[in-house]
Amino acid sequence: MSTHDRDAQREAAANLDLRRRMREVEAAILDRAPENDIDPTLERVREVLDLLGSPQTTAPIVHIAGTNGKTSTARMVEALAMEAGLSTGRFTSPHLHDITERIVLSGRPIDARRFVATYDDVLPYVEMVDARSQAEGGPRLSFFEVLVVMAFAAFADAPVDVMIVEVGLGGTWDATNAADGTVCVITPIALDHQAYLGNDLASIAENKAGILEPGSIAVVAGQEPDAAEVITERVDELGIRAAYEGRDIEVLSRELAIGGQLVTLQGIAREYPDVLIPLHGEHQAHNALLAVAAMEAFMGGGAEGLDPDLVREAFARVASPGRLEIVRRSPTVLVDSAHNPAGARSLAAALRDSFTFGRIVGVLACMTDKDVDGILEELEPVFDEVVVTRNTSPRCMPAPRLGELATEVFGEDRVHVVPNLPDALDVAGGLADSGESGGVIGGVVATGSVITAGEVRMLLGVTDV
Repeated sequence: MSTHDRDAQREAAANLDLRRRMREVEAAILDRAPENDIDPTLERVREVLDLLGSPQTTAPIVHIAGTNGKTSTARMVEALAMEAGLSTGRFTSPHLHDITERIVLSGRPIDARRFVATYDDVLPYVEMVDARSQAEGGPRLSFFEVLVVMAFAAFADAPVDVMIVEVGLGGTWDATNAADGTVCVITPIALDHQAYLGNDLASIAENKAGILEPGSIAVVAGQEPDAAEVITERVDELGIRAAYEGRDIEVLSRELAIGGQLVTLQGIAREYPDVLIPLHGEHQAHNALLAVAAMEAFMGGGAEGLDPDLVREAFARVASPGRLEIVRRSPTVLVDSAHNPAGARSLAAALRDSFTFGRIVGVLACMTDKDVDGILEELEPVFDEVVVTRNTSPRCMPAPRLGELATEVFGEDRVHVVPNLPDALDVAGGLADSGESGGVIGGVVATGSVITAGEVRMLLGVTDV
């Protein structure tokens, strides 16, 4: 055997071992309490981070909370920071395809080797805190808590110049709140996760405003009055500076453009005209505004503007996979991660605003614990027909039950129940195509959860993030 062959054989064996170890690590993390199982304390995460030498303090943090738009805003902040020459660490959730997508180093998901190494580095400290917690009758660190610890450890090890951290659920008791944000962004707040956060906007806003820290700068999206009042009270209580959409920052103009939209943004310090955002939907213009204001606050405390050409260059390349994303043509198939009524409302508005379909067929799979009736009511005016199905999550609502709910909103003639997602896509494609014979352009929109969007992307061969 030649030296080349032996080297190739060793490399193949090493890659096989890495894949096996990656599966073991992911299984071990998934074996913990799921990320929607919230225990209202930061004690365990803080204890592990202290044992690790406080990696969350090695770079300033842009911390992002809210109901919808967090991931897109985080990606836009990342794009601006990288265009400014900064190395970045981005933590977002949930993932579309692979758990490594949650920890991103300068625009690239952490590779499997580094992911495994980070897990192995933090595991002894996680197990120490697990043992202490269980001895006192408490739980082990959850799935999400372990990933937060890993993210901060990976960012410190890289190292990065800025950490861009998306809250998982809520704010006050979210594991990411074990770190202090230099800039704290609050995207629009709506009803979601009521079992954990409260049944009204004021309660939810109070929890999400828990990320605001003494000495931080707040960037706040336009909010409903009840949520706005709570956030303003928290800002005033802390005595921190804040930039509010509609008062200090604003989307001055917006028009449709090929592949996206052209906007003019009024940031904290200056105006940014003629910025092309290659994403669909008015909500993405507002996410871009928050990102620009956050970077103005981060780079110069809000006193100095960014270079407008830097903003244009950064946003020209920004992407938000799974968010009103075209994943196939003929018929056109879009995926969107809308998983609550507010998200569905933004999706419906974007479909009216940015697309010219004469006929839209929805593919819908939702989680049982979501406001499915609210989602259906928002989508009914824009979906001509809907194919209800389920994704692979055990939390997904069974297709027959979703069909019953959809029939109450859409009527029996517009609802098709298909038990599995691949077949549902085929049925929806056929329904969309059937309208085109009469000169009507049909489209398919798959939505209802991040998992649904991710699985449709994968079924259609789209896996890049």
